[in-house]
Amino acid sequence: MIILIDMDDVIADFDGEFYAKWCLKYPHKQIAHPDNRTKFYIKDESPPEYRDLIYSLCSENGFISSLPEIPGAVNALKQIKKLGNSVFICTSPLLYYENNVLEKYLWVEEHLGRNWTENIILTRDKTIVRGDILIDDKPEITGHCTPVWEHILFDRSYNRHIKGKKRMTWKNWKEVLGFNLKK
Repeated sequence: MIILIDMDDVIADFDGEFYAKWCLKYPHKQIAHPDNRTKFYIKDESPPEYRDLIYSLCSENGFISSLPEIPGAVNALKQIKKLGNSVFICTSPLLYYENNVLEKYLWVEEHLGRNWTENIILTRDKTIVRGDILIDDKPEITGHCTPVWEHILFDRSYNRHIKGKKRMTWKNWKEVLGFNLKK
């Protein structure tokens, strides 16, 4: 099976780290806590005058490479691969990509190992990528093609309104993906 797994807010805690750094850098400029967000993009849930500050913080040197792991993600990815699946990290670079692209590779190398960098797919349009399953936190994935993969939502506050899709976390991934692992 080919399993495509998004990076930001699925295996790397983009929102949590963004919120922590925002609160340190701009303590008097309040934004929604990641657990309370209702919209996918931080900029869509923040005052318009914060937009440039948001882009600046996300594109700072070292921001992406310093993201903490979503607990359980790295171990789960290794287990999924060990079960004989082809696992690809299918991630979209930010529009302000100057540091983002390289740092995604650095993050994967640090957390999963250099050999995993061969399994990174960078694209703004995930619908053109072939696979059996896409695990992604984005509520709706659109693009140029009709996806051939099943979209499994990685549970986040801003996608809980979506009905009719499988939903997973790194605590229930075995059940959601149908892997009956014996201990």
